Amino acid sequence: MDQSVAIQETLLDGATCRIAVQGTVAAGQSVESRLLGLVERGGQHAIYVYTHRRMAITAEDVWLEKVIPIAEGFAVEEVIPDGDLHVIGSDVTVRIRSEGDGLTVQLPFGSHTRTFLQEVSKCSTEAVGSEGIKQNGKKLAVSPGWSQDSTDRSAPRQSKLKPEVTTEMVRSSSVMVSNMASILSEPKFGLRDTIVKSELVQREDSYTYIQNFRFFVGTYNVNGQSPKESLQPWLRWDSVPPDVYCVGFQELDLSKEAFFFNDTPKEEEWFKAVTDSLHPDAKYAKVKLVRLVGIMLLLYVKADLALNISEVEIGTVGTGIMGRMGNKGGVAIRFKFHNTSVCVVNSHLAAHTEEYERRNQDFKDICSRMQFCQSNPNLPPLTISKHDVILWLGDLNYRLEELDVTKVKQLVDEKAFPELCQYDQLKRQMNAKAVFEGYTEGEISFQPTYKYDAGCDEWDTSEKCRVPAWCDRILWKGQNIAQLSYRSHMALKISDHKPVSSVFDIGVKVVNEELYRKVFEEIVRSLDKMENANIPSVTLSQREFHFEDVKYMQLQVEKFTIRNGQVPCQFEFISKPDEVTYCKEWLIANPSKGFLLPGSEITIELELFVNKSTATHLNSGEEKLEDILVLHLDRGKDYFLSVTGNYLPSCFGSPIHTLCHMREPIQDMSAESIRNLTLMPLEMSNNATQAEKPLEIPKELWMMVDHLYRNASQQEDLFQQPGLRSEFEQIRDCLDKGMHDTLLGSNHSVAEALLLFLESLPEPVICYKFYNSCLECANNYLLSSQIISNLPECHKNVFEYLMAFLRELLKNSGKNNLDVNILASIFGGLLLRPPPGHPMPDITEKRKAQQFIHQFLLKENNLS
Repeated sequence: MDQSVAIQETLLDGATCRIAVQGTVAAGQSVESRLLGLVERGGQHAIYVYTHRRMAITAEDVWLEKVIPIAEGFAVEEVIPDGDLHVIGSDVTVRIRSEGDGLTVQLPFGSHTRTFLQEVSKCSTEAVGSEGIKQNGKKLAVSPGWSQDSTDRSAPRQSKLKPEVTTEMVRSSSVMVSNMASILSEPKFGLRDTIVKSELVQREDSYTYIQNFRFFVGTYNVNGQSPKESLQPWLRWDSVPPDVYCVGFQELDLSKEAFFFNDTPKEEEWFKAVTDSLHPDAKYAKVKLVRLVGIMLLLYVKADLALNISEVEIGTVGTGIMGRMGNKGGVAIRFKFHNTSVCVVNSHLAAHTEEYERRNQDFKDICSRMQFCQSNPNLPPLTISKHDVILWLGDLNYRLEELDVTKVKQLVDEKAFPELCQYDQLKRQMNAKAVFEGYTEGEISFQPTYKYDAGCDEWDTSEKCRVPAWCDRILWKGQNIAQLSYRSHMALKISDHKPVSSVFDIGVKVVNEELYRKVFEEIVRSLDKMENANIPSVTLSQREFHFEDVKYMQLQVEKFTIRNGQVPCQFEFISKPDEVTYCKEWLIANPSKGFLLPGSEITIELELFVNKSTATHLNSGEEKLEDILVLHLDRGKDYFLSVTGNYLPSCFGSPIHTLCHMREPIQDMSAESIRNLTLMPLEMSNNATQAEKPLEIPKELWMMVDHLYRNASQQEDLFQQPGLRSEFEQIRDCLDKGMHDTLLGSNHSVAEALLLFLESLPEPVICYKFYNSCLECANNYLLSSQIISNLPECHKNVFEYLMAFLRELLKNSGKNNLDVNILASIFGGLLLRPPPGHPMPDITEKRKAQQFIHQFLLKENNLS
């Protein structure tokens, strides 16, 4: 979340928050969060320090505490933390000080903090005027030397001062960033540095040795519960304290608030419960916490090892409905431990026994979409697979198949776990190389960890009587990894899952400083000899690429190889004159930049993907699948690549009124007809002089809704459980070609296709121009109904049709687990979207959109 937006809202015209970072400051025995914003006005700069609510979305969520001008005498210095548990292991602690005031703050280690400190170091040393800052109409106290002209337009306009907080302005301060803070803020990544680093990686074995460290890895699906019991039986099982703790949770919070707004107080509850239960024979520092809805991952390291942790980055990937919602997906923390790169992934994959293909797809999505910034901006982002050690934990949700509940329980009672594992979906999918290829899982010698009655060790006695399964798993990939234990922990009973843990001895590459220095010097000497000897040049295996029959949301990939000559080279795809990006929106080169040693080569993937933002112009023919890529070599020449393709038009991305005038499938129509109907203004659609009257609603929409009405009214978790991508492609083809009278695919796939269809509409069902009016009358049904009655006829028909369908679904809420709040939240964000250029909706706007739809789900309406 870009929290500079909240700060920007507190500033008057002429002042800009260039970047904001969230950190923590000590407050007695506890720590408190602060937002630091780098504010610019007229070439002058200051750091604005704010207290804030848990989620700082708007100006209403932040309170200005102090302003620290960047002027002569200003300093940012690294401080050595005192080592207690509030120390963020590899996070950087800095003291920002001036003559009259100061602040010691812990900032999260990573690329964003580096950028923040870099921006601070670049700022001018002249004082920033912060005169006339007002808080609730009152002027803040300012120190002598600062003007109190209340007309200053750089002052915050809405920020509120908490009663107990006083703000005293500091007078002056010299930009003097020291030691680690300097390294973090001003990295130098020229070609020479990149060459040296690459050569060091190539010769790593000559200056490192392997040393074993003990890792504890744990996973626990807590079923939305708070920590009512100690976690010591899980986290302190072994007598030997681990060097590193990797602790993951799923279903941390099952509330609608967490699902739709990613906000939960349970993050702090479980963090404290873990911290209090770590092994007592060692002192630990928290390295990082990352959470996506209910999926949370914590990383701790022994305090005396914290200095050996570096390059910490986090990532999140949602794989829930529409491929985004965070109720399912993964979070990850990557870091370097000494000279070994480690990636820890915590995932919660799709539920239900029959959905193993969806789980496979979730795994692949997490692997392809999870990316981590590198400290060197000239290098492409890292993926999960680009690490020496990968530890993957979580509720993977793979089940036991072909056996009934009685047989499974019998085999469990007999402790016949090897036999039972033969029916385990994960084992079968791994054997088929469909998922987790190259990963290892230890022998399972404990009973299934799901599903239990909460509060005891009895199997599920509910009406569903779930078949027991090993949902909760831990796998690994890499060299020098020895699993010492793999077990469940029956003593914990608050959830319907049992926690699982594994302890590993992992061989980590430790640097011998003397050998490292010798290798480094050899590389530099050899580099001195060859520098400026030649101009770099490469050979491309292919320069022309054609993508045949491109379809909506169906990825196509073409590959080519760059082979380097005898000079190290840095390459990057660069933008053409008068263009902002190096390629069109529907294309990406992966990687788009990188470094090649002499004689080496790299495979580049050109990925073509048409989505909602590009489909409409391709449907109409206003845009073509044509582009020229420019591959630039640092100190070398440019290479030009031609990319072409043909796009098959789709109902996805087509306007509602266009589809209402199409009685034939869109791919049976001529390109000219599609163009004319797509470009026809919405205002003309009601009065269009067509030979045939337009359809009341698009036939494609009717097919999907009718299918769901007939087949899915009682479908459990409808609109919450994702479908399969392969089935979406079948549904799309059926709608675009009119191949079948009935749609192919599961109910979940049809439901997701409906949501994707609504999301792809270039003009939403409730037209953009009514957006603000809808939010203003979200609690007034009469005014809301009047807005709907003013929609263009085809849009009004679609809205009424969808509301009638959703009300029918709610009549079966006892079976399908839907309620009015779920449907209002999902459809509120699709039917009522902010117009282009409008800021991303904050929580308040999302709730108003939800409330607007909520009204129509509770009342039978007839607006015609």
